[in-house]
Amino acid sequence: MQLNIKNETARLKAVVLGQPHSMGKDPLLEETYDAKSYETVSNGNYPTEEDIANEMDAFEKVLRKYHVEVLRPLILPNSNQVFARDVAFVIDDKIITSNIIPDRADEQEAYAPIYSRIAFNKIYNLPEKAHVEGGDVVLHDDIIFIGTYTREDYPNKKTARTNSYAISFIKELFPDKTIIPLELKKNDTNPREGILHLDCTFMPVGNGKAILYPDGFLEPEGIQTVVDIFGKDNIFEITQEEMYWMNTNIFSISPEVVVSEEHFTRLNKHLQDAWGLTVETIPYREISKMGGLLRCSTLPLIRE
Repeated sequence: MQLNIKNETARLKAVVLGQPHSMGKDPLLEETYDAKSYETVSNGNYPTEEDIANEMDAFEKVLRKYHVEVLRPLILPNSNQVFARDVAFVIDDKIITSNIIPDRADEQEAYAPIYSRIAFNKIYNLPEKAHVEGGDVVLHDDIIFIGTYTREDYPNKKTARTNSYAISFIKELFPDKTIIPLELKKNDTNPREGILHLDCTFMPVGNGKAILYPDGFLEPEGIQTVVDIFGKDNIFEITQEEMYWMNTNIFSISPEVVVSEEHFTRLNKHLQDAWGLTVETIPYREISKMGGLLRCSTLPLIRE
């Protein structure tokens, strides 16, 4: 398999979609590792495996409709494997295995059949001190945006997933790319006040457009950087409530086609009417209760 991912929107050819089966028991409150799951467990409405499987089946049907090769990880007993984006990510022709949080390290074993199709010299493992998850890595051709958190309390934040060591590693691996770190607000228990990953507050879409939640950034310079690159007229700003439901976390099949959640009415209307995109809407709200959405569920391997 010849990996090729340079941006978020080019025509998708092959992707890993996470696995909804054999999820085991609902997590206890102390076992949650993101604010949305913390809230969901607190409220007693954690999604059922059946609902999750139905939503992921709907997603797979749309991907196959556009002739995308869909790979799935092996099923691990009693393991939440929905969010493939956290396990690894591809930049150009290289796949980088994330140093994900210890509670989820077993998930990587399920990707062995997929890794067996990739040349060994295209597989990179991060140094032990370097922590990054794919949701914090957003590609825009020669630019790599990386969501991060570098405050002193980083070790105490469950939702701080990407550190400066990882950014240095990516800089060394891709010296010809422009690396733009973006500091994100973090909150372990309130999903309206913190951002888990960069793709929960910012996402390129179409041709030169972007969806943005400005209040997700710790520093105004981060917002301005995004505006300078895309242009104010090419950015759709979402509200706090829309961020809470993860409106930025849609998934592009091509510059003309996106998969979005059916409840994102304001966003979907803008994508269709103002930007002329085809919007494939599916139910994904139950999965959103676990802290991720459409992009989080995918690991793209090949785009044109």
